[in-house]
Amino acid sequence: MLDAAMSLLDSAQRLLDDHDRAVTAIRDAFRPLQRELTGAELAAIPVSRLKEVTAGRLRLGALEQAGFTSVGEVYEAGRHALRQLPGVGGHTADQTVAAATRIAEAVGETVSVRIDIDRPEPRTTALVTALHRLVEAGPGLRRAHDSAERLTTELRALLPEAEPARGRLRMALAGRERRERALGAVGRIRQRLDEAADADVPLLLAQISVDLLREPASDVECWVDFELRSAEYYSVLAETTGSAPDVAASEGFMPSEIAGRVRAQELDDTRLRVSLRGYQSFGARFALSQRRVIIGDEMGLGKTVQAIAALAHLAACGGTHFMVVCPSSVLINWTREIRARSTLRAVPVHGPERREAFTEWRERGGVAVTTFDSLHTLPLAGDAERSAGDVGPLPGGVGPLPGEPRMLVVDEAHYVKNPDTRRSRALSGWTARAEHVLFMTGTPMENRVAEFRSLVQRLQPELAPAVEGIDAVAGSHAFRRAVAPAYLRRNQQDVLAELPALVQVDEWEELSAGDLAAYREAVASAHFMRMRRAAYARPETSAKLGRLRELVTEAAENELKVVVFSYFQDVLATVRKALGEGVFGPLSGSVPAARRQGIVDRFTAVPGHAVLLSQIQAGGIGLNLQAASVVILCEPQVKPTLEHQAVARAHRMGQVRPVQVHRLLAVDSVDQRLLDILADKNRLFDAYARRSALADATPDAIDVSDRDIARRIVEEEQVRVGVGVRVRTEG
Repeated sequence: MLDAAMSLLDSAQRLLDDHDRAVTAIRDAFRPLQRELTGAELAAIPVSRLKEVTAGRLRLGALEQAGFTSVGEVYEAGRHALRQLPGVGGHTADQTVAAATRIAEAVGETVSVRIDIDRPEPRTTALVTALHRLVEAGPGLRRAHDSAERLTTELRALLPEAEPARGRLRMALAGRERRERALGAVGRIRQRLDEAADADVPLLLAQISVDLLREPASDVECWVDFELRSAEYYSVLAETTGSAPDVAASEGFMPSEIAGRVRAQELDDTRLRVSLRGYQSFGARFALSQRRVIIGDEMGLGKTVQAIAALAHLAACGGTHFMVVCPSSVLINWTREIRARSTLRAVPVHGPERREAFTEWRERGGVAVTTFDSLHTLPLAGDAERSAGDVGPLPGGVGPLPGEPRMLVVDEAHYVKNPDTRRSRALSGWTARAEHVLFMTGTPMENRVAEFRSLVQRLQPELAPAVEGIDAVAGSHAFRRAVAPAYLRRNQQDVLAELPALVQVDEWEELSAGDLAAYREAVASAHFMRMRRAAYARPETSAKLGRLRELVTEAAENELKVVVFSYFQDVLATVRKALGEGVFGPLSGSVPAARRQGIVDRFTAVPGHAVLLSQIQAGGIGLNLQAASVVILCEPQVKPTLEHQAVARAHRMGQVRPVQVHRLLAVDSVDQRLLDILADKNRLFDAYARRSALADATPDAIDVSDRDIARRIVEEEQVRVGVGVRVRTEG
């Protein structure tokens, strides 16, 4: 047995050594890139900033006279060179270099190394190749490494203690106390070996060691793999170089007592097929430790995989039945994600055969994936076992009955913001039956703060009084403290430092004579929706359409994929005709979800340039469009969230190129009036909803309905153009 323990210890130590070598290779490749970026930042910082670091005690006259203009120049010069300058003594030189070093260290912690796939060079190739080794080892690497660390620590302490037990003579020569310690160590070693065997640790160590010792892949293979799964490469880079995002930001600026409890929550990832990023692991732990919560991460941060991680943990702990409720447009995506990212069984419960699928799920378990509109047709389990009046959450320690979900995940939870709708009432019944409930939404508030309160009320009713008491005076920080037990939100810029740049350009166009004629007719008829699409009414002279063609042509020359969004199907039809053959779509609400995903898959699979058309309502939810790096918005939207969602479908984790967003706008038109009116609304949306902070402040700015906006714009445009009839806002 002791020989078996020694062999297991050797295997564990070899894995740790191989892992250390792989990590060292990554760090060695990373440092030159980090130093270059840090140097560029320091070169832009004026030398006067050194005085701020020393609270004004440093005299810079001699340095400036010697021609030093930036902190970077001082940092590169070093103490010896500075001491040679006239008027700079040893103490001043040391103080100056110390101040420059402090600034350099601070800059080094904030710079983000981005790997440019379009411009590979030897240093970034070395980094990608070094990362490839750990990425290829897969999610099992972390489990193997943790097991190896635990085994080496325990066995190194136990084996010397157990040494007398190797023979009778040794035991006889050992004193009584020594023999007792040896027998105790043998018992603990046997327990560790049994535990390792039950968890297949020896096999896991052997498999991961083979991965770590495999011959390095070719540069081309590594670059291709990076393009396919860049998020995993950046995740490994953050873990191995300490370039992870700010801890407080990655934890949603959670109060320390709650954050500590979440960190202490165990997360069993044995049933996951992917590695989680740090902030994703925190999100899954938050859902598990707090039990009934909302994760409102900004789009593109992987809310889906956080939910799957929580489901996988509960499954590893013995859970059998789980449920996901989502819009029909993303049901297929959820099913695919569950199967691809975990070993869990996904059961679509939708369509004409949903009752058969539901019965089969109850009998065999797995993750039932259903829609808001199908949920009310599914009978609640346990109605006979539980009293009809029991509608509250399950009490602590009370598990679900057979056929009830251990965890209920609700995607796009703002769909059920109104508690009086049929879909909301159906959801409430299932919410009461689940031990864990996770609401997911990237837009917890659009126009009314009450929507958010409605969601919190269903999850943790005891928080409702605290949320009710928050107003504009209290502001965002008070709100965050009040709802922290139930609400977690992180933004892309806080946790995805590697995300390529998002370049947003407003493309203002002068309406052509034909455009103006069509626009005046729409204004005269007081038809708001016709006004919004009048710029495309006469394609042969359309200024917006001309600019759209130019943008698509430029993207084609650079072999970039393009997504074109519009609110209107007839605008997309016009665009399709103008662009000719080879255009995918359009995606719309009338296209079945399976076909919609198929269109996106074919668009993604095309090498080089391609164009996908989509209604912004259909493409803004649930679909991953990171193959596209150019987004064209045919017109501004009444709801800012529609644009945020659509852009986030391309500018999200996994994107490896900068994303260009071109919004086509017409001067002196409904476009300009709409942007003016929405300016304050958008500002408040950013200040509150997108930063996890909501308030009842300035309802006049936030609570503007689509109809109110339409009426106001039509009336203003009728005055400006010189016509006037009743206002029409529909169609």
